[in-house]
Amino acid sequence: MLLKNELKQQYIDVNSPSALSCFTDALYTLLYKCVKNGYKSIVFVCIGTDRSTGDSLGPLIGYKIQNIKYKNVHVFGNLETPVHAKNLEEVMKQVFEKFEKPYVIAIDACLGRMEHVGYLTVGEGSIKPGSGVNKNLAPVGNAYVTGIVNFGGFMDFLVLQNTRLSIVMKMADLVSIGIRYVLWKIERDPEISHILHGFCP
Repeated sequence: MLLKNELKQQYIDVNSPSALSCFTDALYTLLYKCVKNGYKSIVFVCIGTDRSTGDSLGPLIGYKIQNIKYKNVHVFGNLETPVHAKNLEEVMKQVFEKFEKPYVIAIDACLGRMEHVGYLTVGEGSIKPGSGVNKNLAPVGNAYVTGIVNFGGFMDFLVLQNTRLSIVMKMADLVSIGIRYVLWKIERDPEISHILHGFCP
């Protein structure tokens, strides 16, 4: 849940009128660069569990985007089959075995400073899932989208359990709508649309 790599990180206030525009601009920039760097597929790994309100951001987003239909876009983690501490390593092994040169976008909830609660962070690099609740998991992702759902520092596990569902749902709606829009925009850009369908222009 805590960020492993904060390279080129952008904070987005989900309550801002420009939140969706800022998020889609940031995500499009990441995916444009991924195509130019030769990646062959896009994999969203939505991390978390439906058993904790604060940690349900990833599974909710996965649920909302699981029916995306592009040959080279894949989604792991949803409400029915969440990706969490116990199966993350196996899921990542599957990703690298099944897909050619995947660009992995890790999506997760995290705890942060009080003034950043309600913000999304988007950036290049990996996250270290579970570190906020003392789980020692390998870093995940070429890029990340995290939602700061509550403030951390003391009894983080209980803080996650007692997070308001409204803030998590607002983030999940914005991210899932943003992902769909960005993929739609990529499909209409002949310079990079081949990432979605697996053929070169």
